[in-house]
Amino acid sequence: MMQFIPGQRWISDTEPELGLGTVLEVGSNRVTMLFIAAEERRTYAQYNSPLTRVRFAVGDTVDSVDGWRIHVTDIAEKSGLLVYRGVDDDGDERTLEELDISHFLQFNKPQDRLFTGQIDDPKLYTLRYATLMHRGRLDRSPVRGLVGPRTSLIPHQLYIAHEVATRHAPRVLLADEVGLGKTIEAGMILHHQILTGRIARVLVIVPEPLLHQWLVEMLRRFNLRFSLVDEDAWDEEPDANPFLEHELVLCTLGAFMREPQRQQQALAATWDTLVVDEAHHLRWSEAQVSPEYAFVELLAKAIPSVLLLTATPEQLGKAAHFARLRLLDPDRFYRYEQFLQEEKQYEPLAHLIDQLLSKQALSADVVQQLREIAVQDKAEDLLNRLNDVEASQASREALLRLLLDRHGTGRLLFRNTRATVQGFPERELQAYPVACPPAYLAVRTMAGEARLHPETAIAKIDDTVWWRNDPRVACLTEILKDLQGEKALVICAADQTALDLEDALHFRTGIGCVVFHAGMSIIARDRAAAWFADTEQGAQVLVCSEIGSEGRNFQFAHHLVLFDLPYNPDLLEQRIGRLDRIGQQNTIRIHVIYLENTAQSVLYQWYSQGLDMFSRPCPAALAVMQQLQSPLDAQLAQSDPEGLQRLMEQARRLTSEILRELHDGRDRLLELNSCRMAEVQPLLEAIDAFEQEHDVWDYMEQVCDGYGVNVEEHSDDCYILTPGENMLIPHFPELPDDGVTITLNRAKALAREDMLFLTWEHPMVSGAAELILSSGHGNATLSMLYHPNLMDGQLLLEAIFVLECAAPKALQIGRFLPQTLVRVLIDGELRDLAAKVPFAGLRDAGRSIDRVHAAELVRSQQKTLTRMLQAAEKSAQKSSPALIAQASKQMLDAVSSELKRLNALKKVNPAVRAEEIEHLKQIAIECHGYIQSAQLRLDSIRVVLTA
Repeated sequence: MMQFIPGQRWISDTEPELGLGTVLEVGSNRVTMLFIAAEERRTYAQYNSPLTRVRFAVGDTVDSVDGWRIHVTDIAEKSGLLVYRGVDDDGDERTLEELDISHFLQFNKPQDRLFTGQIDDPKLYTLRYATLMHRGRLDRSPVRGLVGPRTSLIPHQLYIAHEVATRHAPRVLLADEVGLGKTIEAGMILHHQILTGRIARVLVIVPEPLLHQWLVEMLRRFNLRFSLVDEDAWDEEPDANPFLEHELVLCTLGAFMREPQRQQQALAATWDTLVVDEAHHLRWSEAQVSPEYAFVELLAKAIPSVLLLTATPEQLGKAAHFARLRLLDPDRFYRYEQFLQEEKQYEPLAHLIDQLLSKQALSADVVQQLREIAVQDKAEDLLNRLNDVEASQASREALLRLLLDRHGTGRLLFRNTRATVQGFPERELQAYPVACPPAYLAVRTMAGEARLHPETAIAKIDDTVWWRNDPRVACLTEILKDLQGEKALVICAADQTALDLEDALHFRTGIGCVVFHAGMSIIARDRAAAWFADTEQGAQVLVCSEIGSEGRNFQFAHHLVLFDLPYNPDLLEQRIGRLDRIGQQNTIRIHVIYLENTAQSVLYQWYSQGLDMFSRPCPAALAVMQQLQSPLDAQLAQSDPEGLQRLMEQARRLTSEILRELHDGRDRLLELNSCRMAEVQPLLEAIDAFEQEHDVWDYMEQVCDGYGVNVEEHSDDCYILTPGENMLIPHFPELPDDGVTITLNRAKALAREDMLFLTWEHPMVSGAAELILSSGHGNATLSMLYHPNLMDGQLLLEAIFVLECAAPKALQIGRFLPQTLVRVLIDGELRDLAAKVPFAGLRDAGRSIDRVHAAELVRSQQKTLTRMLQAAEKSAQKSSPALIAQASKQMLDAVSSELKRLNALKKVNPAVRAEEIEHLKQIAIECHGYIQSAQLRLDSIRVVLTA
């Protein structure tokens, strides 16, 4: 038990910022401590209190309350109080009693805490080490800023967030169709830029009905705590400027219009980013400008970054669309007529992009147009490889990126569309049930998908020509004749079926027909597709097998004949998607032929009545299929009317439920320039890998255990956190007094708004890390550890140094030189054993030393430990130059690559601002200077006794 005597000096382990404390009163099981520097008084239980007696050692330098200091040469004890003897700075002998030591001394440095006996629990040291490792990894991560939001990982939203948020002072128009998540995209951009330090102050202006929706959405999804500046705020302090009091502000446009002086208040504040929702309501024409537009225009001129959320350009009209663009870049968009002329210049690009996407052979005329347009991009090599079967696809994709980069407003405008609203044709179904021939009755009892393709199954047991007796072929013939020469795409499952149908059509009708199957080379497929596309002398019918039609675009036709139906609903959508594409001018006529009273008829009802896939795309289809697969398979094997009706009702209900869940932005049909999948796919993979490889809960469990936060399991991937009775600190970050339920599962987080979605970017996690690293918690400890390469009884000193840059957060210096750990393990002969004995290799020996005895051991070995610490510093310093050189090279490589890309873009796209390029050059200069000035800092020490 600790012995307290009035006049002794102690320090609080949990509140070191209080300075040096003095024992004021000692009562029954209680001790009162006075912290003069902080003007605070604390009462503690004598037993197990978070206090450490301050004892200096010979060789230490101690400040007195009167301002002079003594270099200690001897220590005595008188009535339980320490008396230090030594010499002052003038060389005179002095005596300093314990009571006269400076009240302002703090012991946050690891060596100070170690030698004054402030020895932490070893698990806090391990937690501190883990925190440093995680922080460095987060700083380096290419998906930093993208993993934290409570959103689905929807490609077009991720693409926009990453593309915009990584720019300097972005000025963009978010014009997705209704329901595709413009608010989420804006929130993701703000979250990313605030987290990475690019911005701090944001003004969001929204229509009044959306004010609280934005407030809740920003907090719930992005942990951004916006402040409402409304009538109440102005009424409370009419003479104050409320915009100066908060960094994240939500306001309505109407509030500014009602009281014009408020406009001056907003303009007087300094902002990093302006966000305007429903910006299409801002009225502008060359003849007249509305007051609302004029005010936003003033803000847009004063604020570096602007995000305008608006309706699609098609909904706005050209003039209104131009009005939004001139808010973003008035120097470029200053004359409406010039804007219209520039837009026309980009029209040929759309045709060329369609040709590249079609995967059909490019005509000589198209290649020549590509050559003329892409001459500045040194694309000759790409054009020469278009006819190379192996390199063609990569060349097309590279050319596609070049063409997209040229689009004048491509860097300013992001627009994604929904399949059910604009740009896609209607679908019209015509079903053709035919009687099942006797020869196919045996197929009914076959297992699996063989029941769906009886012609393939029967061919294995009968060598007759199946199509002569299959009524579906006769039906197909009649359908094609009725079309009177209109082009039709016929799709079936198997390659052989396609080949046989080609023979049958030639034999029975003489209709011009071409086949398209997986066994053909790419060039042969291109030729077949080209023949089908020829409107003058080409084939009327193209017969495709399942795999042969993948990725092909036949939108010049609008009749689709399904000779059979695939089991997988995605394959059905792929089939329809060959014709049902943006740009299709006609209603898609879907002709479905199926055999009555067979598995084919069940599947037809499944798709038409259960999933309604013949009238519109159904993104819920695969999920419904997975949930109802067993009853569907049972009906395919042996159908009964009542059971089939129940299944259809279940499918309709489930489809409706899932579609509601997918309503907010889950449509995958995205415009190329607003979601380049080649760029977003690596992001999706990186986020998935990040979440899989680095379990945030493993870390937070250590944090909760170390700081005394109670953890109770709630359900799978969900936990209840509550403050413990003996927490190490008074308040844990983001933890209310009544506790909170957290989930680690993204899907649950989307469904359960009452739970926190705990990620590496959540304020609770980042707050816990900041708490650990900004305090002395865990920076000095003593452990008994075991390693097979170490003999028992050895005294080792493990020192963790951090190479760090003190740089502005906006530079994001951590991308190149995050807080980098340098670990040193010094033995009694002052050798560094870190390479031979890794951190993870040191295991708990199963024995522990209590804090009092640990402090006594450290004091007895202070001289030895001091020499070991000096050796550790010398060893760590050797690592610095190489780490600094590596970080500097990485930074210069990254910035040079981006500068090269932006300079190339600027030559062909006026939307690339010179300001961006100059800013990037300045970033390189500043980063280089800060990296070169990086310093090593001793972060933590562990004294190791081997056992």
